[in-house]
Amino acid sequence: MRVVGREVLDELCQQHADVRAQATAWLTEAEEADWRTPQDIKARFPSASFLAGNRVVFNLKGNSYRLVVAVTYKTGIVLIERAGTHAEYDRWQL
Repeated sequence: MRVVGREVLDELCQQHADVRAQATAWLTEAEEADWRTPQDIKARFPSASFLAGNRVVFNLKGNSYRLVVAVTYKTGIVLIERAGTHAEYDRWQL
């Protein structure tokens, strides 16, 4: 997959160094993935949640951080929209 919006993930890691390893691992895995359906994501990330508009919420570092992405399966693009703590996620209007 082609991942767009890495600066969002970089900013999260700058603010919260404890999530850096897992965020980097997620990024590496996403770039190497070939997600063609939501089921492909769910098979690897069982705790992922799916929203309208092909958006996916990933839990990072247990459930301490949330990563929201939009996936365009046909073109193989993952757009990182937001990343933050679980408390921040609860305040987002998704």
